[in-house]
Amino acid sequence: MTLLPETIWASLPVPAVIVDVDDRIDLVNPAAELFLNSSARALRGAPVWDRIHVDAPLEGAFERVRANQAPLFVNDVDVGCGERPPMQCNLQIAPLVDDGTRVLILLEPREFADRLGRALSSKSAARSAIGMSEMLAHEIKNPLAGITGAAQLLSMNLPAADREMTDLIVAETRRITSLLDQVEQFGNLRPPQRQPINLHDVLDRVRKSAMLGFAAHMQIVEDYDPSLPNTLGDADQLVQVFQNLIKNAAEASPQGGTIRIRTFYELSIRVKRRDGTGGPVPLHVEIIDDGPGLPPEIAGEVFEPFVSGRENGTGLGLALVSKIVSEHDGWISLDTVPGRTVFRISLPMARADQETN
Repeated sequence: MTLLPETIWASLPVPAVIVDVDDRIDLVNPAAELFLNSSARALRGAPVWDRIHVDAPLEGAFERVRANQAPLFVNDVDVGCGERPPMQCNLQIAPLVDDGTRVLILLEPREFADRLGRALSSKSAARSAIGMSEMLAHEIKNPLAGITGAAQLLSMNLPAADREMTDLIVAETRRITSLLDQVEQFGNLRPPQRQPINLHDVLDRVRKSAMLGFAAHMQIVEDYDPSLPNTLGDADQLVQVFQNLIKNAAEASPQGGTIRIRTFYELSIRVKRRDGTGGPVPLHVEIIDDGPGLPPEIAGEVFEPFVSGRENGTGLGLALVSKIVSEHDGWISLDTVPGRTVFRISLPMARADQETN
């Protein structure tokens, strides 16, 4: 393994440490500075095991890695530093072939791996909604139309004082029909017509529409990476995705607040394909609001159909978002605490040959 270019090294999302021939810290990335709660300058030259405490027998690990020129993996081990309680991590120790003596340590906190796993598992929620739509939309909408018509005919022969019940029947059947119309979108949504698109153009369309309508009471802040490459996607369907997420954020803060739209990408991260080969670089869009957050009891199931954190919510919007993102070979994840909710959409970067097609 050769030393990564400086820009990639700085963008690694997991703590990374390079140690020299004497097992002293030579270099750390910004994520490691945060993990170790110390600056790169203060860490440089310190014995690595004085700063990183691993609950595993790693005596001689560096010597074996250097001698064999092969990486060593240790999973589910407690790693601590300073006064902070230990954190369960996956640990990788790998040789750098630039001089044969330096060694790279990668620390992957299980929280990071679990979050990625939850994001990928949201694809199963989308698949469950597809089968449900076919059954509900066709089997229930026709009888509802009959019930609505019958209630309207009955009301024509009733005195005004007795029409309250028939009006209630009509109103409720129309509400259920509207709900089924949303469910039907899962079955009728066409496959995405994918082509290279600029995500910032899509986000600008959504932002302008939101500021004139449902998010007029909010402040929307753009935090865009100007170097963001194109993705391969269906612009209209992605508008629907981001419009839904920004609308949810706006409705969560009826008194006003701030929505931040952040874009970035990580050259160091690739999600493996099913055949084990490296996939495309993911581009990330985060919709961040400062609202009350989602209730803990539903946060892990929010991409399932009919799960909603709002009173009278249908619980279909995020399930549809998950379906669209899944069909774009992407994934969606959620982190939420009171005062900060982050929905992250990750989409593949368009390849050079796709840009020209």
